[in-house]
This record gives sequence, structure tokens and C-alpha cells, in this order.
Amino acid sequence: MKGKVMTAVASLALAMAAPAWASSLTIDGDHFMRDGKPYLVRSGEIHYPRIPREAWRDRLRKIKAMGLNTVTTYAFWNVNEPEPGKFDFSGNGDIAAFIRTAKEEGLDVILRPGPYVCAEWEFGGFPAWLLRTPGLRVRSYDPRFLEATGKWFRRLHDEIAPLLASHGGNVVMVQVENEYGSYGEDRDYLEAIRKQIVDAGFDVPLFMSNGPGPGRMEPGTLPGTLPVINFGAEDDPKQAFADSAPYLAGHPKMVGEYWSGWYDRMGEPHQTRTTEVATGAVSWFLANGISFNLYMADGGTNFGWMQGANEEGGVYKPIATTYDYDAPIDEAGRLTPKYMALRKLIGAHLNPGETLPALPASSPTMTVAPFKLDASVSLLDALPALSTPRTSVRVRPMEAFDQNYGLILYRKRLDTDATSLDVGMVRDFATVMVDGQPRGTLDRRLGQHALDASFKRGDTLDILVENMGRVNFGSAVPTEYKGLRREVSLDKKVLSDWQVYPLPLNDLSSLPFHAGLAAKGPRFLRGGFDLDRVAGSTFLDMSGWGEGQVWVNGHQLGRYWSVGPAQTLFLPAEWLRKGHNDVVVLDMRGDGPGLIAGRKDPIYATR
Repeated sequence: MKGKVMTAVASLALAMAAPAWASSLTIDGDHFMRDGKPYLVRSGEIHYPRIPREAWRDRLRKIKAMGLNTVTTYAFWNVNEPEPGKFDFSGNGDIAAFIRTAKEEGLDVILRPGPYVCAEWEFGGFPAWLLRTPGLRVRSYDPRFLEATGKWFRRLHDEIAPLLASHGGNVVMVQVENEYGSYGEDRDYLEAIRKQIVDAGFDVPLFMSNGPGPGRMEPGTLPGTLPVINFGAEDDPKQAFADSAPYLAGHPKMVGEYWSGWYDRMGEPHQTRTTEVATGAVSWFLANGISFNLYMADGGTNFGWMQGANEEGGVYKPIATTYDYDAPIDEAGRLTPKYMALRKLIGAHLNPGETLPALPASSPTMTVAPFKLDASVSLLDALPALSTPRTSVRVRPMEAFDQNYGLILYRKRLDTDATSLDVGMVRDFATVMVDGQPRGTLDRRLGQHALDASFKRGDTLDILVENMGRVNFGSAVPTEYKGLRREVSLDKKVLSDWQVYPLPLNDLSSLPFHAGLAAKGPRFLRGGFDLDRVAGSTFLDMSGWGEGQVWVNGHQLGRYWSVGPAQTLFLPAEWLRKGHNDVVVLDMRGDGPGLIAGRKDPIYATR
């Protein structure tokens, strides 16, 4: 139904601000309250899929020791519902276990269930299978989209209902949507999402986050729901609150995200923010009774295929695998000077009776001696072990083949000679091969879609396309199909009748490796190293390699790319083992040196 959702939802949202249990967080006018006293939320953000499950307690204990009383996390829809109706809350996706661990460490939880999360995360947290429905539009009143979001909220509630503060748990607030004021103006959509969250059973105070100022607060907030603002090191906190004052009046003042660092994008310089700027802002929050959430307290890593992308001025900018974020706790769990400065500052502003926990040990890192990869197989030779070909009259994106992530190969036996190939648009990086020999690449970042080369009748044309991350922010999000979507032509003649190989690379166990590195073109390499003991995490040095992916002991670390800024991949101690550790590398350029070492620290260099 189109139109305004019943205004009773707003009344219910306000009513939820005053539950009967004394020890929970409540809202009383323009203050948070706890145990009958004004309360300041001091939060840090950690995302459960970005940190190995075995390290959750360590990271939560460290944010508690920094003087924080709350941890904030998104709930990642695409992690927990990887296929429609098939929910998975196991392993690193066990959000309930993450919340329970936070409670055991004395931390409240602020939950941000989306459905959109942004977060420099693949497709902004939306499951890629939504794109299989022609014309479905995310972040809209599209009934097909809202049917899917309603199921997501209900299933998520089933998972964590006992952990809500209303049931004696530690989830004290839940966010509605996320920074919608930077995207659209459909208040019916926002009302519908809020109603779905309420109807699912999330009976704790609700809030909405947006950038400061009327341009984002006006379209991104709803009456009856707590508004909070997001901003970072480049912004003046006092000015941000002044610009947003009409929308914040009568509510507790809170920074939903204070960006104490920043993220990296492929091919751009490594980003940092100074300790002095971060402590200056937090000092101002504390002095003015403003609750805050440090985004990020520990950024972690975009493991697997989960890094997102930006599109600015039509230019595609993929996010790096590292999500270190220059956070107080670094990617490896080490305590930085920023951490120590914030701990000292927050420790000086504790309430009577509060004490800082003992300082935890910084997580160790270690070197790994250079080791060889001594077996290989070309990707084309491995096709029978990786995929069953599909036929298609015209090229179609990977979503049309029920594929979410990875690579997709389009194959065509040519019936004419030609000198110019045009794929229309590549999403996101294509390697063009003729009879197995690379002829060139096409890079979405550079706007490339055509290639001049010699093509002969009888040749086998292979176009191997890699998904480098769906855009997670802005107007490009709803149409982030991957692979090839437009017509492919040779000398302006459209090609038809293709064989298509979806390559999600979920299982590499059947790869037919052979000794040596003779395989050419895109290829898989295998090797490994032995450890007498696991002394810490390490950073695999990929600085001599081109572009590809790495798996260690079956865990997909993510993408390496010589364009930088990171020339290393983080390998958590929790994924290592005493004895032999198996390593598989997807070498997209086919020219990797076959030698890798582990470093104690990351290497940054933009090329």
C-alpha cells in the first residue's frame, strides 16, 4: 500500500524509549538515563564479519579497556542471508554470539540492522541476489524489496530477541535505515522500514543517523525517532551540532559515527587521521555531555569478496581489502598511540565509581620466512573443476546466472576476422584472451571497454570478468550488476551464442594442480609454509605480484593489487596452525614470482 504508514508507529517508537527495567538505557527528554541518572553513551564500532570470531572477545575487551561502555555493529544482511530464504548465522556470521560476548565483557550493544549499511561493504550490505529480480530497486518503496526486508528483520529478530534490553539483554538501541538523507527523499519508504523493525519485535529505542545540516537531516529523519549525526575529523563538532540544532532539539545529543580515521581505496594513497584531531573531538564531546560512537574502534578486514566501492563523477573506485581505518586498534589487534591517548582522555572523564580495566596486551605479529608456491594450474584448464558452462544468446551479468561474487567467463568461437572488440561496459575488470593467450585488459576504473587486437575466424575468444566490489554509496547502488551487461561486438558486429562459466570460487578443493609454475595467463598457484608454533598474526607481502586473491587454510584473505595502497594482506593468527599451512593464490596476471613472505607490519605504496 502506498501512503503514510499509521502515525501510531511514531508513538510506539517514543513509548519504547521508557521501558520498565531499571538497569536499561532509557531516554528522558534530552538525556539518556540509566539507573535513574543521566548517562553518556561512549561507544566504539566493530563489525563481526571483519574480525575472526576467535578474536571477538579480545577486541571487545580492548574497547572496554579504552573506557568505552558500548559496542556498535551493523547487522550484515548479505552475510546472514547469502541466498534468498537461506539464512546463515554460523561461524563469523554468528551475530548473537558476538552480542553475548559483548555482554560478558560488560558492554552494551547498539545494533544497526540496515537494511542498508554502507560501511564500504559489498553492495552496502544488500544481498546480491536482489539484483536477480529484473527492475527491483533497493532503498525504495518497491514492494518486492520491502517483502525481502521484512523477512530479514523478522529472522534477525528471531536470532537475537533474548538479547534485547527489553528481555534482559544488552542491545539497548536499534537504528532505522542508515544515512538516508544522503540518498533520497521518500519518507514513505523510511516509514515502512521503521514499521517493519517495530513489527518484527525490536522494542528498544530506535534512532536514525545522518550527516549534519538540514540538507541531510530533513529527508533522513522521522518524527518520534531519535536523530543522531555523523561526521569526522574534517568537521568542526561545534558547527556540526549548530547546523543540526533544529532537528536535535529535545533529544539526547549523540554522534552516531565519529570518523576517527578513514578507509583506503585501491590505487589511492593510504589514509590516516591524527591522534590530536581525534582526541580534540572526543574531549569536546565529553566536556559537553555528548554521547558518541567511534567509527571505527577496530576496522578489521574486508575478507573474501566483501569490499565495496565508490563511484564519484562516474569514476569507479574500489575499496581496499584492508579496513584498518587508522583506528585506535589496528587491523592486527595492536594498540596504537591513538588508543593510548583516547584511553587516557576517557579515563579522566569517568563517572564516580567507574574505573578503567587493566590495559590488555597488544596482539603480537610475526614474520614468516619466504616460502615457495610450487604447483600451478591455469584457470582455463581448471574450468571443468570449477564450473558447468551455461549457454546464452547474448552476454548477461553474473546475477542472471544466480551468481553473487567472484569471476565470470564468457566464451565464443569466432566466425569472422576482426580488429576491434567492444564490450560496451565492464563490471569491473576484464582479461581478454584468444586461444588462451592474453591480449589485453579492460579496467572499469579507467573507463575502458574496447580493445584493438587481431581476431581470426576459428579463434576462441574468452572474456574473464572479475567483480571487484559493488558500489556501496550513492545513486549508483541500485544498478550494480557485475560481469558484462551490454552487447559485445567485433568491428561493430554484435556477437551471439555464448558459453558462460560462472566462477564464484567457493570451493577450490578439486583444482588439478601440477608441479611447477608453467601455467600461463590467469592461474592458480599452490604452496605453503610450516610453523613450529603460531606466535601471532602476519601480513603476507604481495608487493611483487600483480592482482588476484589469496586463500590460507581455506580462508579467503581477499584481493591484492599492485596499484596499492596496501602491498600486504592481513593473515590472522586465528587462521594459522602449528605445522603445515596451505596457501592458494589466484594470479590474474599470470606473472607472479611464486614467492611470498610474512611481515610484522603492513606495507603501503601506491603505484
